[in-house]
Amino acid sequence: MELSPRRMRARPAPATVAAESWFLQRGLPAVLTKRSRWRRLWSRSAPALAAYAAFHCWTFPLFLITNGEDVNIGENPTARDWVVLTIVALAPVLIVGVGWLVSRMADSRLRAIAATVAVSIVGVVIVVETDPSHLPGAAIFAALVLLVTASGIGSVVGWALRITVSQVATMGALAVRALPVVLLTTLVFFNGNVWLMAATIGAERLGLAIAFLLGIAAAFVVSATRERVRPMLQSAAAMPKDCDRLAHTPFATLPDSAGSPPLTRAERVNMVFVLAVSQLVQIMVVALLTAVIYVILGLIVLSAALLNEWTRGAPSSSTVLGLTFPVPDSLIHLCLFLGALTFMYISARAVDDDEYRSTFVDPLIDDLHATLIARNRYHASIGGNPRIDAAERSD
Repeated sequence: MELSPRRMRARPAPATVAAESWFLQRGLPAVLTKRSRWRRLWSRSAPALAAYAAFHCWTFPLFLITNGEDVNIGENPTARDWVVLTIVALAPVLIVGVGWLVSRMADSRLRAIAATVAVSIVGVVIVVETDPSHLPGAAIFAALVLLVTASGIGSVVGWALRITVSQVATMGALAVRALPVVLLTTLVFFNGNVWLMAATIGAERLGLAIAFLLGIAAAFVVSATRERVRPMLQSAAAMPKDCDRLAHTPFATLPDSAGSPPLTRAERVNMVFVLAVSQLVQIMVVALLTAVIYVILGLIVLSAALLNEWTRGAPSSSTVLGLTFPVPDSLIHLCLFLGALTFMYISARAVDDDEYRSTFVDPLIDDLHATLIARNRYHASIGGNPRIDAAERSD
C-alpha cells in the first residue's frame, strides 16, 4: 500500500533530518522552520531529561546518609562529612557527564529509550525519597523541557554547554591576559572597607550588582560582534574556500543555491548570539577561575580574628543546599564580586586585542561562513524560502 502525499511529507528524508540535527547541534534553531523544530521532541529532550535523572540519583545517596537533615560541617570534618563533600563535589561532573553521554547517541530510537528510562528513574526516586504527591512537579518539569526543546532554546543551551567543555583547554592563553586585573584586584581583596561591604550586602543586592556588571560587559561584546559580522550577514554568498569546510557534513553533496536569500531577523539574531556567547563563555570560565583562586587564597591567609575585625562579627560559615560549610559568606560574596570585575576587564580587553581575535574570534568567523553556505544549501534542498517562515521564526 502506498503512503499518501500528506503522510510522506510528515516523514522527512534522512538527509533532511541530518541537516536539521547539524544546525541544532550548533545552536542555530532559527535556520529551521517551526515545523522542523517540533520534530523528534522526545529524543531531542533526552540529554536534559537524563541530566535531570542524574540530579535525582545524586540526591538519593545524600538522602540515605543524612536522613533528610541539614549537615553542619565544622573545621574538623568527620568521615561522614567527607563522604557528603565528595558526593557534592562530584554532582556537576555526574549531571553534565550523563547529559553529554546521552547527547552522543546518534540513534534517535536509543535517545528516546534513554529519555523514557530517565523519566522512570525520576519517578522511582521521588516516590522513595518523598511521596507520590511530588510527581506532578516532575511531570511539569518534563513538559517544560519539551517546550524549551521545541522553541529552540534547548539546542542553544546544549551547544553552550558543549562549547564550554571543548574550550577549557584553550583557556590558558586567555587567563594570561587576566593577570593584570588579578594583580589590581588583589589590592581590593585586602581592603577592609570592601570586606565590610561584602559582609553586610544581601544575596539579592549582590546578585543585582553582579548582573549589572556582567550585563554591561556582555552588551559591549555583543555590540562589537554585531559590527564585525554585519557585512557577512547582509550577504550570504558562498566562497570557494568556505565550501571545503562542509566536506564531511550532510551538506557536502548538496549544490549551492542559484540565489542567496537574505537572512531573516531571527537568523541574524541567532548567529550573532552564538558568536557572542562563544566569547562570553571563554571569558566567564576565566572569571570563575579567578574567583575560585581568591576563595582558596582567603582560606589560606585570612585568620578568624582578622575576618572578625574586617566584617565586624559577621557569620563565619555559609549554607548551600542544606550543607553548612566553614567558609564565610563575606569571602564568597567578595570573590564573586571580584570575578565580575575580572569578567568586565577581560571583555573590554578582548575586543581590542588583535592576538585574541586571531586566536579565538577568527575561527568562529570561519565557522559562520560555512554555516551560511550550509543554510543556503539546506533551504534549496527542501525547496523552501526562509522568508516564507519568517513570521514563524521571528518569535
